[in-house]
Parts: sequence; structure tokens; C-alpha cells
Amino acid sequence: MSDDPYLWLEEVEGERALAWVRERNAETARELAGGEGFAGLVAELREVLDAPDRIPYTRRRGPYLYNFWQSAEHTRGVWRRTTLDEYRTDEPAWDVLLDLDALAAAEGEDWTWAGAQVLRPAYRRALVSLARGGGDAVVVREYDLEDRAFVADGFTLPEAKTDIGWIDEDHVFVGTDQGPGSLTTSGYPRTVRRWRRGTPLEAAELVHEGREIDLAVSAWHDPTEGFERDFVVRYRDFWHHETHLIGEDGELRRLDLPEDADSSVHREWLLVTPKTPWLGQSAGTLLAFRFDAFLAGRREPEVLFTPDDRTALAGHSWTRNHLIVETLQDVASRLHVLTPPAEPGTPGTGGGWKRQELAEVPPLSSASLTDTDPDTSDEYFLSVTGHLVPTTLHRGEIGTPGEAVKQAPERFDATGLEARQYFAVSADGTRVPYTVVGPRDPGPRPTLLNGYGGFEVSLTPAYDAVRGRAWLARGGAFVVAGIRGGGEYGPRWHRSALKADRPRAYEDFEAVARDLVARGITTPGQLGITGGSNGGLLMGAMLVRSPELFGAIVAHVPLLDMLRFHLLLAGASWIAEYGDPDDPADRPHLAALSPYHHLEAGRPYPPVLLTTSTRDDRVHPGHARKAAARLRELGHRVLLHETLAGGHAGATDHEQTAYNSALEHTFLWRTLAGRTD
Repeated sequence: MSDDPYLWLEEVEGERALAWVRERNAETARELAGGEGFAGLVAELREVLDAPDRIPYTRRRGPYLYNFWQSAEHTRGVWRRTTLDEYRTDEPAWDVLLDLDALAAAEGEDWTWAGAQVLRPAYRRALVSLARGGGDAVVVREYDLEDRAFVADGFTLPEAKTDIGWIDEDHVFVGTDQGPGSLTTSGYPRTVRRWRRGTPLEAAELVHEGREIDLAVSAWHDPTEGFERDFVVRYRDFWHHETHLIGEDGELRRLDLPEDADSSVHREWLLVTPKTPWLGQSAGTLLAFRFDAFLAGRREPEVLFTPDDRTALAGHSWTRNHLIVETLQDVASRLHVLTPPAEPGTPGTGGGWKRQELAEVPPLSSASLTDTDPDTSDEYFLSVTGHLVPTTLHRGEIGTPGEAVKQAPERFDATGLEARQYFAVSADGTRVPYTVVGPRDPGPRPTLLNGYGGFEVSLTPAYDAVRGRAWLARGGAFVVAGIRGGGEYGPRWHRSALKADRPRAYEDFEAVARDLVARGITTPGQLGITGGSNGGLLMGAMLVRSPELFGAIVAHVPLLDMLRFHLLLAGASWIAEYGDPDDPADRPHLAALSPYHHLEAGRPYPPVLLTTSTRDDRVHPGHARKAAARLRELGHRVLLHETLAGGHAGATDHEQTAYNSALEHTFLWRTLAGRTD
């Protein structure tokens, strides 16, 4: 469309736009929420979300384990802590530090929790971030954990997409909105400053200044005793950055690393994961250097992990003396403990690093570290789950037997269900993994297919109690596709669907859909698809590319206008992933894949449900609004539901989450199976 008649829907809080949204919400509620059983489904899902025996995941800070908890009694949530001994019990005694429900009521604000940074090693002061309605922009306030009160003259910042972190009790690194010229085109801080307590922010010392076209600039302090140091990072775009060590004289020394490499430091070690070949090593390897030797010019890495066609690096975490490495093999987890040598060895030989398996993970399961103690001990917390296996949280210390400290109960009836992995063959011959979760008996049956395919994000096995109750327990099958663009097989998997190659991700998803039908698991009329954010773009692409393959489409907080995405909110930050609509070299492929611009009258589109949030300050709600308006204009079946609050997650509390999920699954059951239960 050369002229967009729906630009007015990009006015997030415009009176006309919001009136139109209210009409669409009412229409969706009439069609989906008024039927028999809807209120019961919401209550059933709310029961799952509010269950008091959920696992309270924690983060260790000194002697305490900290947790943020939402429940029926505390819909906004409480920030609390307990001891390890208490945590091991079935009903731990929690010490509440901050009650967000009480705070919101007292201040008349729609506060949601956005995290807290606690100052080491005393762990008395915290920088608490609060978001209005679940947005990315936050208000920052300093909080005293002993006095249980905000510090009257402490570090305080108004609402912005702020980046802040402790240096010491009287200093922080901060980047925030300070008026014109202080933000990048993506809406993130362009400068980072060293701010001293008791002084105005405007007087804070400038540490580094990026360009307006950069993504962001950030700085952080490593307080590890004996290894204290400061770093500043200039993010040129989503995938390229420069890392600098700040010298004692304040001068920046750039680390000689590839701009696309991930890197981290722990005590004397520098770990690097290049995304393209470097120093004779392939993309996706994990390389270790002694930090001081690297600064001195040594470039002989210790190779700690090398990927292959089936295996990719998924992450790594330090304890005090060990490195735990997480990998994915055909999207299933493996974990190993690596122990570095006490003294330098011969570079390039492995240097005496010892390796052992941390835990045996069941097939088609995922294991992830939820917390470690890199400062003082070799403690770790490990979460193990599967599509039909409720999560178990293990705690251990490297070298000693671990213990299961928490076990989530079954939340839905999985009798007769199983998880099976298959591989579809994409248009160019690439094998694409996908997992089917559903009844053992033959189909076809209503089936819901999920995908993402972007930003090197991997979709791994997980126990989804809400989906289990709303879909699996009612007889449906659920499918997760590991398409290109994601990280299921490392950087190569991601880069193969980058920018102009994005259609490979779509071809992968279409191949999975066809394979499901060929295997008799479902039929096109019974196959629904769902995805959010970049996965919402995937849903839009399927709508305009291959509508005949699907019976229903649900897109959450989607990107759909790929010729204006860079002008809306944080959209410019994704140019490195998709391309630049203002660049003549990129515009043709973006125009070709932009779903909004390829909607047509007369094509047999399946029914569509679009969801978004007015307070989503990451992916603009205009994407979903405009697509809904265009589909309505063309005479297609489309419903839109927009929450006022919720941010990019689409919901800020369990009631919203349950309602949104009930809408989705009611829409799918009615469309794919003609059922109203």
C-alpha cells in the first residue's frame, strides 16, 4: 500500500484509536467470552497460575534466597526472601521485603515488578525497577532492605528505558532519557555516566557516548574481590558490539574481540563465543583465555566446546571454581562441569581443564540453571522439565550429590499422552526438528503448532500447565517446531534465516505443517498455529503465504508492517535482524515479506485472532490494530483483543493471563473442532 489509510491506529493512546480498540474488544468478548464454559475455563486456568505449590524460583544474594511471587492474595506480587533451610521445607517462612499491591494502592499507580539489583557484598541497598502496566520503561528507586523503605535521598529516576547498575554504595553507572539527543533511534540510552550519590544527574561524569544510530550504550562494574574492573559496551546493533575496559585513568581500552562475539569474564578468565569463524575456530565454539594474557596480546584459546551438526551451545554459568556448560543436541539438553586448571598450561591443548557430566537429563527434556553462586561457593540450582513432565528443581554443590528441593505436581491429566520428535524436510532439503505432544492413538485431531524462528531463540521442551489444561487434556495435540532463525543448532541455524533469507524460516514452518498432515496427525482444517512477537510475524507470513495449510491463526503482540517497523517504538533495534526499510538494498525483501502489505480480498484466509497491549512499548500495538482493520475491510474473519496493561508479555497478573489464554483456546476449539466446551 503506497498510502496507509490506518496510520491513525498507530496513535497508541489517541482517542479515536482507543475507541476503535474498545469496539474490537467488545466484539471479541461477545464472540468468545460469552459462551457456555468460558468463565469456568478462566477459573480453571487461574487455579493453575495461582497454585500455592508452584515452584518459587530464587536467586541467591549472600545468605538469603530471593523470590518474586504473585498469587490470588497478591495479584501484583511481593518481593521476599528466605534461608536455604527454610526453602527446603514444604512451606517456607518468607520475609516480605516489598508488597507491590500495597505500594500500588498507596500511590495510585499500576505498578508491575521489573526487577531489583542488590549491592554486593552487604546486600542492604537495592535499585528497584517498577513499570507502569508492564511496559519496558521503568521508574528506578533505591530501596533499603533492612529499613523496608525507599531511600528518601537515594538514587531515583523517572520513567524511561533506563540502564543502571551499582559501582559501590555511592556510585552507579547510568544511562537514561535526559532529553533531546540522549537516546538512540531505538529509544535506548546513547550515553552512560558515572553518577555520584547526592549530586544532580546532569552533573554526572560522562563515561562514553555512542551514536544516535547505535542500539544502546551500557556500562557495568565487576566487584569480584581481587578482580575489580569496569567495562563499557557500545551496541552498534542487535548483533554487533564493542567491549571496552575502563582504565584507572578513565580511558577506554577496546578488547580485541569480534563484534559479533558473546563474551564474559569471571575472575582470571575471559570466555568468548564467536558467531563467525575466529582464530581458526568455528562459529558457536566456547573459547577460554586468561584475561591478563589476552590483554597482553596472547590469542591461543582453550577450546571448551565445539558444535557439530546436531549439537549447539545453549549457555554457561560459573560457580566459584567451576564452569557449567549447557548444550542442546537435537533440542534436548546436556550439561557438563568444566574445572579450570589452577596454573596456566600449554595454550591450545585444553590446558588441564577437567570435564564431567553434571546430571543425566531424560530424553526430550530440557535442563537449565536457574541460579549459581559465582562469588563464594559452588552451589547451583538446576531446573529439569519436559512437555509432559512437571518441573523438578535440584540444588547441589559441584563434587557432592545433589538434592531435589522442589517438585511441581501434575496440573493436567496426561494419561495416554506422549511426546514424539520428528524431522520435516524443508524446501532446500534441510531437516527441521519438531516435537508432537498428544494422544498415542492415531489422529487426525485438532492440533496447535507453535514456532518462533528468530533472534537465535531456541524453543525447548517445557511443562506448560495452562496449555495442558486448555488444550492437551481436552484431546488436542500440541507441536513445537525448531525452525531456522532460532538457536536450536547455534549461530548457523540463526544466520541461515537472517534478513533476506528470512523466507527459509517460513519454508521450514510450512514443511512441518505438511509433514503433520502427511503423518496423519492432523488435517489442514484442524491445524491451528500460534506465535508471539517475531513469532507473530511468522503467523502473518503464514497467513499471506500459505493460508490453505491452516484452519486458524493466533498472533500475539505481532510485527506485521515490515515497512514501518523501524519507525515504531523499539523497532529500529531489529534492523540487524530483518533489514532496513530505508535501505534500497533491504526494502525489496522487506516489502516481499511484510504481511500487512500482502493482505488481499478473495483469498481463503482462515479465521485470525490478534492480541496486543496498549502498554507494549516494544512491539507497537499498531501492527495488530492495522492488520485487524485491513482484514475487516477486505471481508475476512478476524478478532482483536488488546489489553490496556500488560506490556510485551500481554498481561501483568494471573487474571489477565488466564483470560487471554481462555480467549485463545476458545477461539481455537470453536474454529478447529466446532466445540464450545
